[in-house]
Amino acid sequence: MNKQQIIENVSTLLQEIPTSMEIVKDDSKKEKRFRYLAKYMVEKAIEKDALITSPDGKGIAILFKTNSKDKNFWKDLIMDLKLAWNVTGIQKGLKAMKVQEYVKAQRPKEGDYLYCWFWGILSDARGSDDAKTAYDMKNQFFAIAKDLQLPIYAETRIRRISLAYRRYGFELFNEWDHPSGDKMYFLRYFPPPREQ
Repeated sequence: MNKQQIIENVSTLLQEIPTSMEIVKDDSKKEKRFRYLAKYMVEKAIEKDALITSPDGKGIAILFKTNSKDKNFWKDLIMDLKLAWNVTGIQKGLKAMKVQEYVKAQRPKEGDYLYCWFWGILSDARGSDDAKTAYDMKNQFFAIAKDLQLPIYAETRIRRISLAYRRYGFELFNEWDHPSGDKMYFLRYFPPPREQ
């Protein structure tokens, strides 16, 4: 699957996610802004070897190996001036930074872990196929976690997504009243030990 198609797919998926819909400036360039954000995310994922796609390309995830001291990754995403200029606008960028502080504080202070920055499945692959695509991708995540012996952390503001994570074996470890008025769910998964 080519990079351009992945960027287009991520751009489509971002338009269903409450957080990205809040941070992307709502003006005549909105489509372009989502595409810019998607390009930024996909390029960052490729650079960090964190991009996971389903065989049909309909499911896309970004799973970073990181830790609290990884300054290159944690270099605040919103602080990237190009991102603020092309995607959020300064005011929305500052608001997003405040939220990010709380979100980051939920992740481990010590040691490496895997962070699921993004996971989406295109609408035409949802339904009965969605379960299969999501399930296959979950198996890829778990294989990586088991191989590296690292936990996976994720968060979502969509309740049905948090339930899907839990069905797949993640545990809910925190619920937060997001400033937007909805809930944010924090989830994690600990892999079983590798067989000796």
